[in-house]
Amino acid sequence: MSPRGARARRANGKKYATRLAAGVVVLGGTAVTAVAASAGGEGAGPGDGTRAAKVHALALDGKDPKRRALPRTGTPTFSLVGVSWEDSGDAFEGTAQIRTREAATGEWSEWHDLDFDIRAPESTEGEEPDVRGASEPLWVGPSDGVEARVVADGEEAAVPEALRLDMIDPGETVKGRGKGDGGVKGSGKGDAEPPTSGAPTDPAPGAVPAQEPTGHAATTIPTAPTAPAVVSRAGWGADESLVQDPPSYLNKVDAVFVHHTAGTNDYTCADSPAVIRAILTYHVRTNGWNDVGYNFFVDKCGTVFEGRAGGVERPVLGAHTYGFNSYSSGISLLGDYENGGTPTAAAQQAIADLAAWKLGLHDVAPEAKVALTAAADTGVWKKGQVATLNTISGHRDGYATLCPGATLYSALPGIRTTAGASPYATGN
Repeated sequence: MSPRGARARRANGKKYATRLAAGVVVLGGTAVTAVAASAGGEGAGPGDGTRAAKVHALALDGKDPKRRALPRTGTPTFSLVGVSWEDSGDAFEGTAQIRTREAATGEWSEWHDLDFDIRAPESTEGEEPDVRGASEPLWVGPSDGVEARVVADGEEAAVPEALRLDMIDPGETVKGRGKGDGGVKGSGKGDAEPPTSGAPTDPAPGAVPAQEPTGHAATTIPTAPTAPAVVSRAGWGADESLVQDPPSYLNKVDAVFVHHTAGTNDYTCADSPAVIRAILTYHVRTNGWNDVGYNFFVDKCGTVFEGRAGGVERPVLGAHTYGFNSYSSGISLLGDYENGGTPTAAAQQAIADLAAWKLGLHDVAPEAKVALTAAADTGVWKKGQVATLNTISGHRDGYATLCPGATLYSALPGIRTTAGASPYATGN
């Protein structure tokens, strides 16, 4: 992917402007740009929901080319935050830390590091001039204040242009669900319940009968292997007005890459739909992507959620593993598994079952290896280099990142074994 410059960005300015409906709120002398995430306007909810998701963008201005700092500042309520800049082609070498004020108690958090592992897709989606560079988003829960410090590393490094904080309010939906009945897809057995074996006692919203995806060409779905239960996009309240372009499809899913969302492990499983809504909004409104990057999410209760639209049973092109998106499906576990978090048994089982099923649709064995040609320089592989990978790999196997975190990565051999024995694998 080649860098995008200001000239291309100006040429596409009108397109970008139509995707943002902005107003300004001044708090203590600081301008906070409020961007409604719904195409229906600031007051519109996703279907029968009560409040649409929003982005509150706060510019990080300053004259020092290597440093930006924001003192403690009151803001509209948000639950997820990240740092972004004008051009995704400009890699940021440095550190960014934020702390937030809990809305319910007024208490300030400790400093949290932001990760810079996001890369725009190597597909045509990543070539759009309005795609921004960004950190990984951090889920902080309902907050109404923020403090930040951003420092570039090395003598030649500088803070990127048009640096800002993006604070996401995930909105609210009726019982965590958006337009339509939503619920769980898959299972092939009528009404299905999310997997809960060995899970904590605060499961995600309940399941309803399966629905077929709408707006896509008819597809013949294989009768085997049987699909695991997957909470649909309607089930977690996705605002489909955010997605402007139809999905693209792969010829085949050759591999599954496992990720973590980073952030925190302190979420409850009842929070999972809101976390995913916030990530969708961040990927579209902050990054400038067409849809959420991951194909699936899994939470610590072992509940599986549909990610990028296009049909859970179909080979949807995602934006999750730079250099290898065109061969693979991406599964992201909610939580941080680099800084002490441990994936639950329920989450590991869910990842194994989902990967076994997804690979089985394409006659790929979950314990096998596969040779894939890198579509871009990833820091691990050079463009055009043939990489031999496990068919269930970690993000770090394809791209230079800590994702999916040390403890989840170390669990992958066991996940592969479990996937091979899964009832959702082909032939089992």
